Amino acid sequence: MFKKVLIANRGEIAVRIIRSCQELGINTVAIHSKADEDAMHVKMANESICIGNNSAKESYLNIPAIITATELTGADAIHPGYGFLSENYRFANILEEHDIAFIGPKPKHIEVMGDKIKARETISKTGIPLVPGSDGSIINLNNLKKTALKIGYPIIIKAASGGGGKGMKVVYTEDNLKEQFELAKAEAKANFGNDEVYIEKFLENPKHIEFQVFADKHGNVIHLGERDCSMQRRHQKIIEEAPAHNINILEKKKVLKSIISAMKKIGYVGAGTVEMLYENGKFYFIEMNTRLQVEHPVTEMVTGFDIVSEQIKVASGQKLKIKQEDISFLGHSIECRINAENSKTFLPSPGVISAYHTPGGPGVRIDSAAFEKYKVLPYYDSLIGKLIVHADNRDLAIARMKRALNEFIIEGIDTTLELHKAVISTKEFKSSNYDIKWLEKYLARKQ
Repeated sequence: MFKKVLIANRGEIAVRIIRSCQELGINTVAIHSKADEDAMHVKMANESICIGNNSAKESYLNIPAIITATELTGADAIHPGYGFLSENYRFANILEEHDIAFIGPKPKHIEVMGDKIKARETISKTGIPLVPGSDGSIINLNNLKKTALKIGYPIIIKAASGGGGKGMKVVYTEDNLKEQFELAKAEAKANFGNDEVYIEKFLENPKHIEFQVFADKHGNVIHLGERDCSMQRRHQKIIEEAPAHNINILEKKKVLKSIISAMKKIGYVGAGTVEMLYENGKFYFIEMNTRLQVEHPVTEMVTGFDIVSEQIKVASGQKLKIKQEDISFLGHSIECRINAENSKTFLPSPGVISAYHTPGGPGVRIDSAAFEKYKVLPYYDSLIGKLIVHADNRDLAIARMKRALNEFIIEGIDTTLELHKAVISTKEFKSSNYDIKWLEKYLARKQ
């Protein structure tokens, strides 16, 4: 087991990782920017070290500074959390060269799955169903036109190195194909330094269902079920729940079997999430995230499986002590992402939290780094924390989430609390009759 872990992240996920390390008896090192010197993860860690100025580029994305901090503190492993460098295969390779353990997958798997074209090529050989699309990248407009006609409109143009909805353009007819193609390439270049794009058939009203997998270095692979992440705005998830409601169970079992087989075939290690679209009773692969997901708590709540602790154990070389048949799925869990944003305009709301009171009671969990007088900074993601509930069934989970949201007090800044209260009270959410487009339509009606 590791003696000291450096957390290459901030906010609630850094706090979450520190908690697991404490329970495992592992010392922790918090890195931080100058702006984060009073942050909760800095207060909780055994040691802390400032690695740069306020911007992410100068601090949490500063690989040389992070390596130096690791060597200075004698940390023998790094946990990247999510975001920042968590899916940067070059970072994972550098750590390997410096004999520092990376608590995550192998660099080669991060690289392949980080390139959406390579990911499609890899997955196409495994039996996991794919959305119809281009074979490789789109090299020119003529190639694009031919491929679009072959798979049929509407299509979606996607950045090969994309994520977070950037470099994505939906096209319904050939009339604006050229314009959207150029915009997608420009956006991809600006955000990822790579203008390579590919296309897929655009599914009109799908759900976004993702499957959690976990593997050790000894060939053992398990799944931890699925999550419904369809409640999203501009490709950013707002609410997640586990298990998914109203999906084809037989198709789910087939997909899970294919996923487990694929992970064994490629020799995957650690936590991973296979993201799929679900429409008309069928699943279609869209991407794989080779990291811990923001929404991992809902899976932990229904399985009792501590994903973060197991990540650390597996990275240190330990075998999974649990088999698939040992995993039980109990009850229902819902997570609301609480952001420092205006509930109507979604503009960021940095500032000082003047009052802060978290809900409690049975089945309520808060993953957050916020506190009274906490400064919400303009330099980073607006996520304040996550409110997670668990109950025996979905109806009770919804009732529990309503109660918990009403107890949650955050003053001094705008938050999305009111949005969450409104959404979970809708008949569509209660019946699970929503898809990835529902929230944006709902918000448009409210304006």
